[in-house]
Amino acid sequence: MNSPTTFRKPRKNEIVAGKIREYIVDNELRPGDRLPTEDEFAERFEVSRVSVREATRGLSLLGVIDSAPRRGLTVGQVDIERVSHYIGFHLAMGDYALDDLIDTRVIIETGGLRHVARRMREDRSIYDGLNSLNSRLETASEMVDWVAIDREFHASLVAATGLETLTAFDKLIHLFFAKFRDNFPRSEWPSGVADHQRVLDQLRDGDWENATSKLTEHIESHRDRGTRPQAT
Repeated sequence: MNSPTTFRKPRKNEIVAGKIREYIVDNELRPGDRLPTEDEFAERFEVSRVSVREATRGLSLLGVIDSAPRRGLTVGQVDIERVSHYIGFHLAMGDYALDDLIDTRVIIETGGLRHVARRMREDRSIYDGLNSLNSRLETASEMVDWVAIDREFHASLVAATGLETLTAFDKLIHLFFAKFRDNFPRSEWPSGVADHQRVLDQLRDGDWENATSKLTEHIESHRDRGTRPQAT
């Protein structure tokens, strides 16, 4: 049985970082726009300058803000790839329950299927590329090969949405396959390939609603197996 989720009290610098993000959004600031100084933020939020400094350092790592001598603080240009690396590290370090990972996978992988269907209609190579990956699964004979190709298929399906911000979360897919790599019994490989093909053909035909239902069922099949994660 999974233990209940516990929530820790946020640190002062995390609270300040949230307030700075809110300030940027509320004032509709864009990359390059000047921000208040750390002293001004400290006075505005009624916190110490140390807390503000820790917050700005963290936001700088993510590219949310830029800090330079004499120029001070400005709004940064967020690098989605950089953010995705931090997300992936955070997920890998967390002890997330199988149910949580499955539910999140369903949201990420099915949420953009309408976009995939539209892009397939405009560019046949998207279907062909995913279909080729699925064909490679049929020839896999070793577990390590199956897991690697299956992971690539699902990550490529997310990438096929063309939504750069969504693909930042594909690290969750890699995490799932890493932690639950024993949750792919060989006897179910053929049905997995068939599920993939059904989803692809439905998307090719513009039927993203049924593709969504089928992919949801496919991902949630891991829940029924009840396999505990392998230590990584």
